[in-house]
Amino acid sequence: MKIYPVILSGGSGSRLWPLSRAALPKQLLPLVSERTMLQETVLRVAGWPEIAPPLIVCGDDHRFLVAEQLRQIDSKPTAILLEAEGRNTAPAVAAAANYLLARDPDALMLVLPADHLIIDADAFHEAVLVAAHAVGKHALATFGILPSAAETGYGYIRRGAAIDRSETCFAVERFVEKPDLATAQAFLADERYSWNSGMFLFRADTYLAELERLQPEMAACSKAAVQDAYSDLSFCRLHEAAYAACPSQSIDFAVMEHTQQAIVIPADIGWSDIGSWSALSEMQDGNAQGNVLQGDVYADNVQNSLIRAESRFVSVIGLDNVVVVETRDAVLIVNKDQVQRVKNVVDFLKQKNRCEHLNHTRVYRPWGSYEPIDAGERFQVKRITVDPGEKLSLQMHHHRAEHWVVVTGTARITCGETVRLLTENESIYIPIGMTHRLENPGKMPLHLIEVQSGAYLGEDDIVRFDDVYQRA
Repeated sequence: MKIYPVILSGGSGSRLWPLSRAALPKQLLPLVSERTMLQETVLRVAGWPEIAPPLIVCGDDHRFLVAEQLRQIDSKPTAILLEAEGRNTAPAVAAAANYLLARDPDALMLVLPADHLIIDADAFHEAVLVAAHAVGKHALATFGILPSAAETGYGYIRRGAAIDRSETCFAVERFVEKPDLATAQAFLADERYSWNSGMFLFRADTYLAELERLQPEMAACSKAAVQDAYSDLSFCRLHEAAYAACPSQSIDFAVMEHTQQAIVIPADIGWSDIGSWSALSEMQDGNAQGNVLQGDVYADNVQNSLIRAESRFVSVIGLDNVVVVETRDAVLIVNKDQVQRVKNVVDFLKQKNRCEHLNHTRVYRPWGSYEPIDAGERFQVKRITVDPGEKLSLQMHHHRAEHWVVVTGTARITCGETVRLLTENESIYIPIGMTHRLENPGKMPLHLIEVQSGAYLGEDDIVRFDDVYQRA
């Protein structure tokens, strides 16, 4: 028996704004430990003897971050499938199922969101083994979390009759959408109900057969997307047009709520989807006042609050039950009872065509990162970091000149026909229209200051002649 973890690393995590952004969503952030949520998800199952290397499904924009985070934990995936655009979980799982089925006709898929927290990994392992033995050739298993509160932010599963003597798995009687508080309280008192975790286990061929029966268009498009997929560096890029033609639906709505083959394994595993700031606060140990404090924080007469400072000193006085999150370009202050409304801020930023929901001030690239320092009329200043052994594309700009000053490390710089090595405190000028490239040939990160000047300073003023990352 070989189980393939299929880890879904899509989504923007807008309810954890301003820390989670479209370019750096919550699954790629270290929220509960020094590792990111994606890394924790991969490592959680990595030591199991029946587990194969993971298959990751992620967005094109996140591909280099995902690959780097896997490299950091020495995880060599079965594949990283790239979605040109997100089509929700049902097509993503279908693409993974088609990919695996072509390589292993008996593949079992353990479908896991990349941004969930599980505290009791041993209990989760036991639940997975129960599911693996229970699904046989036809069942589709989901994991129902034993509820600890009348939670209105989760969907619920009502279980029916037991399908094994030990009563460790049950037929699914029905799925229930997010309830109001009174209904959630009734569910909490009824042991037949559990939270819908959004985690699944089934054979790849079983899922595809049910998908073809229930959602034939999605089944056909996802199959075509894999059949016509192509390699891009170490990634497998799903065929863009075929995948975009898939109806955008969740796996619950497309399959699980309509199939007659669903079973549920109740699991008490210390689970949370970290779907809000209050949920994150509840999963962390607070101090004597019930506060979770991170960063350079001063709290006076504050109780039951989460205060997180990312870049500067934050002081909070005389407030209870609040979330305060500071980043370099945004501050969130919200009562814990209102954290589900954080998504409204993201919607507002989108409507106003602002960028605070898209990127942090530090922008990550496959070669490293850059961060704005200052800007004004016809100039801007950036701090650039190039990772060891990496290099930017060979490029030119039509509207701006650049001055580079090396702060630490060694830079190999191509400027026209000339190649130079620069070290600390040395600088170079790149005129408008000059072909150039920046490289880090050393073993330590390269840090430099870039001063841009010109009539137009947008990131789209770039012509690439050669790029090791094969970006258009």
